[in-house]
Amino acid sequence: MTKRYPPVATADRRAFVLGLGSALALGACGGAAAHPKAPGEASDEAEVTPGEDLMQEHGVLQRVVLMYDEAARRIEVHEALDAAAVVAAAGIIRRFVEDYHERTEEQHVFPRLEAAKRETALVALLRRQHQRGRELTDEIVRAAQGPASPRLAELLRAFTRMYRPHAAREDTVLFPAFRSVVGASAYRELGEKFEDEEHARFGEHGYEKVVAEVATLEARLGIGDLAAFTAP
Repeated sequence: MTKRYPPVATADRRAFVLGLGSALALGACGGAAAHPKAPGEASDEAEVTPGEDLMQEHGVLQRVVLMYDEAARRIEVHEALDAAAVVAAAGIIRRFVEDYHERTEEQHVFPRLEAAKRETALVALLRRQHQRGRELTDEIVRAAQGPASPRLAELLRAFTRMYRPHAAREDTVLFPAFRSVVGASAYRELGEKFEDEEHARFGEHGYEKVVAEVATLEARLGIGDLAAFTAP
């Protein structure tokens, strides 16, 4: 079944797309509830494309990056830090970003671009950064086992410095190129395949559970209130 946004406003993954540095709400806002469809009436729910799925997953990455920023800041100004929250955040990076999101790119996105001889230099660089990111995650987890240290702050800063431009370049260059080399039918089929793989790995509503886990960690680190980030 093709993935579609739900017709009512929810916290569901299918209702929003997270791009770098912003959140764009794409779902309907209750209209379907106010005007229920008759049985058999065609649905007007919008399909979620593979590129949108990958960008939503970048939203999880970006929220963990914000946690890494806060942890590094606390270390640098000698404020108390819940190191266990850093380990938990790194666990999300390992489980959701590296072992799932990046593997999806490596198995389904990069090979198609390489076969089409499109953005090959960028793909090679992104592969290297994926590997370096996994190494950094190992180092972050080890460094967070003991008292917060300048070394841990350095590692967190190195991770965020690499992944902000990494995700931005994928969103603005890689994913558009990927869409251009995949036919419309194959693109839709990939969307379904991505969803099937997500459910197989994380269960139904797995993405929503990861987002809830992120929100819990943000609260532990004191950065869960979006209003606090509003510019004066």
